[in-house]
Amino acid sequence: MLTSIVQLARLARVGFVLAREGAFALVDPSELPAGAKPLLWVVRLIERRGAGDGAQRLAAALTRLGPSYVKFGQFLATRPDVVGVRVARDLEALQDRMPAFGRAEAAAVVEASFGLPLDRVFTSFSEPVAAASIAQVHRATVRGPDGDREMAVKVLRPGVRARFRKDLKAMAFAARMIENWLPETKRLKPIGVVETLARSVSMEMDLRLEAAALSEMAENTREDVDFRTPVPDWERTARDVLTMEWIDGLPLNALPAIEEAGYDRVALARSVIQSFLRHALRDGFFHADMHPGNLFVDTTGRLCAVDFGIMGRLGLKERRFLAEILLGFITRNYRRVAEVHFEAGYVPPRHSVDDFAQAIRAIGEPIHDRTADQISMAKLLTLLFEITGIFDMTTRTELVMLQKTMVVVEGVARNLDPRLDMWRTSEPVVREWIERNLGPIGRLEQAGRGALDYANLFGHLPSLVNRAERLVIDLEESAVNGFRLAPESLAGIGRAEAERNRWSTVALWIIAICVFAATMRILSW
Repeated sequence: MLTSIVQLARLARVGFVLAREGAFALVDPSELPAGAKPLLWVVRLIERRGAGDGAQRLAAALTRLGPSYVKFGQFLATRPDVVGVRVARDLEALQDRMPAFGRAEAAAVVEASFGLPLDRVFTSFSEPVAAASIAQVHRATVRGPDGDREMAVKVLRPGVRARFRKDLKAMAFAARMIENWLPETKRLKPIGVVETLARSVSMEMDLRLEAAALSEMAENTREDVDFRTPVPDWERTARDVLTMEWIDGLPLNALPAIEEAGYDRVALARSVIQSFLRHALRDGFFHADMHPGNLFVDTTGRLCAVDFGIMGRLGLKERRFLAEILLGFITRNYRRVAEVHFEAGYVPPRHSVDDFAQAIRAIGEPIHDRTADQISMAKLLTLLFEITGIFDMTTRTELVMLQKTMVVVEGVARNLDPRLDMWRTSEPVVREWIERNLGPIGRLEQAGRGALDYANLFGHLPSLVNRAERLVIDLEESAVNGFRLAPESLAGIGRAEAERNRWSTVALWIIAICVFAATMRILSW
């Protein structure tokens, strides 16, 4: 009870800041229930005047609420199925830029992480060059056998774990209330959204895991001629410090500098799209935050990605689903696109395949034979999420993250080459993967994996039989003697019962006092 009151107080503060900064201006009153419209009107009475529009208001509110909510806003930008395409588009403009903490604090984190003075770890260590909600980056040098090497050093923000832990509890409480009060939102899994954010943030706050993501991506792409990642320095990496190769390059949104350097913008745009698809389809492991600030063209003309805090994974089933969906759109085989949704179990079988194929056609036909500058990805996403809602399609977090990342990647590529056709650019990668994995060779490999699974199953068969026998014996004993509870379980039940009785007693006293007061007031008349 007390915990709920604390969380409600925290959420009340969040609501006040959102209202004060004018974030509720994004809410469309026509989409609200009749009873909620007066509440929106009341809330908007307290908003600060001259707060700006759309992204400015929301960004100001989230920035004022602190690092946790900035990160939450960025995460929701990847979930237009939850917040709507318009809000997601506004949240994309939210920059994860926070005030930097001092060099001395960063040096203290480095020294605590390695148990050495700063000058024993790095020969030089700069003031912060960039600061975000979870960490900030410094430029440093290390001495090697071939001379000094330039490094980027990412240092975790002091106190950030405790701050995120507190704010995530409030977000989880809000998600539970939303699911309980608005059952129709369960399809969007608001609790799952917060849980996914919590997992993502916990991984981001252990910089060794980001180094591992860097290493895995480097291993996956070592044969790619047009893409690379910085190399992590494991000797100077710990939970709160990540050291990696410094990238000398141009960000992909620096178009005048890219042209002046003589790089081929059309080839770069193609590389952005095809590299992302290779990572998603071939490797099942992709960079899920590929905005222009995280993508560079290096001095050799290769695409280089940084900031591997947010990564996405796809299993073989999801990759096969994605490849067949993309190929179906490319070849306009909408019936096959619909069938794949049903085969994967994403659309309930009570719906018609033909009806779903018709809905998919409404998405696919308007985008064919058009260049990227003629396609509104926002309208396309809006239509897609409306259709998935009509057909009760369960939200798949990993697929929505992938889909949203594809939109961001397409935007980066279109900025480089406004005439880019995303579908024709995607086709070679998609076809290659399908021919390799769904053709004869892929079928043979799949059969081999199935045979190996069966072999493993037979190998474990004796232990499975023993477990089944013990389970049957336990059930028979329980049927005769009843189920036995462990002492700690009984103690827990007793504590819960005592807690419930205590609050019931308090409630009865409150009711008795109210009845007594009402009776005295009646008698006084």
